[in-house]
Amino acid sequence: MSKVSILGAGAWGTAIAILLGNNGHEVTLWSALASEVEILKNERELKDKLPGVKLPDSVSITDDLKSACDGFDLIVFAVASPFVRKTAQIAKPYIKDGQIIVNVGKGIEETTLETLTEILKEEIPGADIAVLSGPSHAEEVSKGIPTTCVVGADSKATASMIQDIFMSDRFRVYTSPDVIGIELGGSIKNVIALAAGIADGLGFGDNTKAALMTRGIAEISRLGIAMGGKMETFAGLSGVGDLFVTCMSKHSRNRNAGVLIGQGLTMEEAMNEVKQIVEGVFSAKAALALAKKYEIEMPIVEQINLVLFENKSAEEAVSDLLLRDKRREYSELKWDK
Repeated sequence: MSKVSILGAGAWGTAIAILLGNNGHEVTLWSALASEVEILKNERELKDKLPGVKLPDSVSITDDLKSACDGFDLIVFAVASPFVRKTAQIAKPYIKDGQIIVNVGKGIEETTLETLTEILKEEIPGADIAVLSGPSHAEEVSKGIPTTCVVGADSKATASMIQDIFMSDRFRVYTSPDVIGIELGGSIKNVIALAAGIADGLGFGDNTKAALMTRGIAEISRLGIAMGGKMETFAGLSGVGDLFVTCMSKHSRNRNAGVLIGQGLTMEEAMNEVKQIVEGVFSAKAALALAKKYEIEMPIVEQINLVLFENKSAEEAVSDLLLRDKRREYSELKWDK
């Protein structure tokens, strides 16, 4: 049995608390909101996001950050991407050197273009930072629906330790040294999922969505490899796997926001309707800035930025994608004749 603290009591943090509690670990779940803590203590359930799923008795709930950072084998950062840096800054005084931390959020900071693990390494330099990602909706993990993820870390020992804590007969975990690839796959797929949702909202079909997903993973891979990621990662769970589930699932807040935008709502109206953090909106500008920095073509990401922030119509964006100059699918493939 391990002692695990989870910072962030949203849907994903709570689902992980349920998973790890059922795995037999001693779990502390922290929220910055005293009102949320009170509800979770009394109801033992996140009724608005994970209705009908109770927290195990082995999970304790607190709003005391110091007690949630001291004396744990593993700290899980399950904070929405816009709040990761601030949470790391206020948690740092309570975190010992060498503490293993696994980030389970997905996003890129717009102002610095840093991934969430890069933010954590910068703000808590004495910690051992890892990432866990993959096709893993909280609604399904909390109910014990079979799920598979990948954990990336700088050392094999850290990755294996996190793998052992999370692994169960319903939650399979692979390991990888490709931290940057896992982070980028998990972040930029949210931008592509917005595009897939917009296509659904416009009333387009499976052909359109398949094209967006396929060309989307091509864009993610080009950028990721330029930044040091590995092609195998983008063909794996945190690449194709996470992209597929986020573009297709009824649980996907990014896809659902895209549907609303395709139906005519503005980005702000769609986010208000979804009533959760839509990570793809926060990552879109950063992804485009990274594409320009590394001189990578990312036409889907470019068009999504125009729709979200420049009032371009969704119909016009799709038309411009289809009418781009003719080209080969993969320039690396050569003809014999």
